[in-house]
Amino acid sequence: MAEPPNATTPERPTGTNDPAAPAPPSVDDGPSEALALGETSRGEDRRRLRGLLLPALAVVTALVLGAVLLIFTNDVALHAWARAFRHPGVALSVSWTVVHDTYYVLFAGAFGSPATIARAIGSGELSQVQSALSPISETVVTATPLIFVGLSVALGFQAGLFNIGAEGQMNIGALVAAGVGFSLTSVPEPLHLVLVLLAGVAGGALWGSIPGFLKAKTGAHEVITTIMMNFIAVSLVLYMLSTSFYQQQAEPIAKPVVVAFPHLFGASLRIHFGIVVAIAVAAAVGWFLDRTIVGFEFRAVGANPDAARAAGMNPARTTILVMTLAGGLAGIAGATQLASVTPSLLPGFAGGLGFDGIAIALLGRGRPAGVVAAAFLFGALRAGGRSMQAITQTPIEIIVVIQAFVIAFVAAPALVRAIYRMKGRRAFAAGTFTKGWGG
Repeated sequence: MAEPPNATTPERPTGTNDPAAPAPPSVDDGPSEALALGETSRGEDRRRLRGLLLPALAVVTALVLGAVLLIFTNDVALHAWARAFRHPGVALSVSWTVVHDTYYVLFAGAFGSPATIARAIGSGELSQVQSALSPISETVVTATPLIFVGLSVALGFQAGLFNIGAEGQMNIGALVAAGVGFSLTSVPEPLHLVLVLLAGVAGGALWGSIPGFLKAKTGAHEVITTIMMNFIAVSLVLYMLSTSFYQQQAEPIAKPVVVAFPHLFGASLRIHFGIVVAIAVAAAVGWFLDRTIVGFEFRAVGANPDAARAAGMNPARTTILVMTLAGGLAGIAGATQLASVTPSLLPGFAGGLGFDGIAIALLGRGRPAGVVAAAFLFGALRAGGRSMQAITQTPIEIIVVIQAFVIAFVAAPALVRAIYRMKGRRAFAAGTFTKGWGG
């Protein structure tokens, strides 16, 4: 019997497998998506925390081992430990005093004494406040060139390259910047300062492009070529310092640069505008790597050159560009030093800063923000180490040993996990560091 025309068709059961059955409306889509987004956000936060935890534990472990080294290189502590079986409490007390006093002086030399700063602020005297903040100023001044050289090495890491040539690139950048700095005396001072910085970038970029070109066109490994370029750069600087254009006296010292960064808080503190430039450059490098197509190509080539080539990228061109930009970052470090604390180019100008950049890039996990933090840590160790040596007679080499411990633990995350019984996870993102000799 046919249905009446106005009859309503009975609903099918919601659990039926009939494909014609309409899907039941989902009332949970919104909450489910929100829950998934929340889980993703929490997962990202946990990954960020894990990324910060390993370097922090590496620093703490290095300081603990440094404390042990302090105890067994101190005559008073050694004498107390010689009688440890008879007077164990005395040995522990003396050891604690040695470590506490040394690390306190190290901290105060890097950041200032909290009591001194409080008294200076309470006095209301500007001169006392500036004197109390002098250690912080020295830490910032020391960290400024380290940020640039750390960024230079880290940029290479992102593309799978190991730029050991930051030392030579810094020297050549300083060589070119010095020539511009003392020869263009008729240019207005702000423009002159910009030209000095650009000259440093150009000199370092030119020097960095050479190993990049050799890597791209001949396959020569950048580790070997950059090391060799460091020796050539040092010798070239020594030769140029003996020429009449650079030499100011019989000694191989260049004429002083006649322009400098302005001081941020008065002439009594050495902190200068260069730190603002350094942080701005670090922010620009981070934006470049994460927000631009070229930065994505850098990371893609570093992660897998073959896949990047298959996607239409040019690894050879990327290699040359990366090494050129890395050289420019190291070169501006040399120009910054000339425009601040060392106005004259002289032998040993870089002072190992280029090699410190390798450690800073490792500690910062190849990321600009991490490089800035690591540079301030190394700057604090250097600035505080000078006070530590002067006040406690502790050898400055202890600071070098602590830095080496930090690098060792950062480079061996599995060891840090084993010490602190952490679950095994990858310490570094793929493509952050070089692929080795066959990369």
